Amino acid sequence: MFRRFDLFLLDGLMVNLGFALSYVLRYQVQFIAPVGEPAGMDDYVPILILFNIAYLLMFRVDGVYRRRGWLEQMAAIANATAKVVVVVWAVIFATRPLIYSRLMIGQAAVLTVIGMGLVRLVESALAAQLRKRGIGVSNVLIVGADEMGRSVMRTLVARPELGYRCIGFVDDHAERGSTAIGRFPALGPVYNTRDILKTQRVDEVVITLPWTEQQTILDLVRLCHTRKVNVRVAPSLLQINLSHIDVNAFGGIPLISAKNVEAPVWQQIGKRLIDIVVSAFALLLASPIILFFMLLIRLESPGWPIYSHVRLGKNGKPFRLYKLRSMRTGADEEKEQLLRANEVDGPLFKMRDDPRKTRVGKFIRRFSIDELLQFWNVLKGDMSVVGPRPHLPAEAEMYKDWQRERQQVMPGITGLSQISGRSELTFDETCLLDVYYVENWSLRMDLKIMLLTPAYLVSARGAY
Repeated sequence: MFRRFDLFLLDGLMVNLGFALSYVLRYQVQFIAPVGEPAGMDDYVPILILFNIAYLLMFRVDGVYRRRGWLEQMAAIANATAKVVVVVWAVIFATRPLIYSRLMIGQAAVLTVIGMGLVRLVESALAAQLRKRGIGVSNVLIVGADEMGRSVMRTLVARPELGYRCIGFVDDHAERGSTAIGRFPALGPVYNTRDILKTQRVDEVVITLPWTEQQTILDLVRLCHTRKVNVRVAPSLLQINLSHIDVNAFGGIPLISAKNVEAPVWQQIGKRLIDIVVSAFALLLASPIILFFMLLIRLESPGWPIYSHVRLGKNGKPFRLYKLRSMRTGADEEKEQLLRANEVDGPLFKMRDDPRKTRVGKFIRRFSIDELLQFWNVLKGDMSVVGPRPHLPAEAEMYKDWQRERQQVMPGITGLSQISGRSELTFDETCLLDVYYVENWSLRMDLKIMLLTPAYLVSARGAY
């Protein structure tokens, strides 16, 4: 979000603020150790000038502003700061003015690094929020909609804070080149790229063609350079995600081997332990709420207040899912008559104003109270707290081949789609998020999703 010059000015401000705060801590607060001979701020003006000049030189030598990631920048800043401290201490030692405190210089360096880190964290957070709202994003054209192309699309859907908006994709395969994936429009064959660059604003082209299309890739790179458009080529060797391969040397010869992508046993055990603890605790806390709404459901409409039906779990294994009944008895038999009013694409059926829902049902669906009983499925081991939502067998039969990958893990109560829009997403977008979750799963991701879920439940965004 900040331009390089803006960041440079802010860093200069942090250098001087850090120095001033360090002076206060050293001489007024007497932090860490008592002061020997007192010195005024005026006495430190030459050292402050040296401090600024040294920072300017070391930042340039270490190329701090050429680094992109936060950790990478902070490592460069810490390295440059260490050199600055050494230079200033050396000058103090050489000139031997006993009035200056080396401890104060060290404190100033630490405070400066902290200040610069906070500036970058705030900048990253603001930029991420703006990008999520479509501000400051780059328009991306994807060339190739095979597995590698869909992997790029999955990342764009799952990581809106990266700041990319996909305007569509091209592919020479007749079906792929003419079939949209969620909100990503199909723009025809690859040779349409030239016309797209002329007629639409494209900031970046991502080429995901297989290595056998080497000449086409080179031609596209030249075309993008001619049109002054950034171009990136995704490594499509073996069509494997780079996180799933190892590169090792064998007598100086680089060899590539596929890694076992299954999560380590300790992470699987950790996930199951979290599921047991969270589901047991949730059922204990939610039991009065569940009983209260069971009574309301029973008073409003006849029939058992708990609804169960068969869903597909990990690797397509069927299990019986439980939830509070939100529709009148016999609603399943009425579904056939309402199919024309379906409001979502793909194999799923959803209606915002489904006439089969009861008054209590509308309320519990809006705030996902009907799903509280699914913690029992989690406790039993049929589901997890976090994972793709389980679908009906009839719905799974209509999956495209790439969408079946979402069944490689245990289904969950919440997931990436639940914190990304729920029913506002198209079916393809939901599957892109689910497959992204499967390919990038970690305990850290699960914890992040669980922490974000309550806010989305309260907002009731995309819930009906």
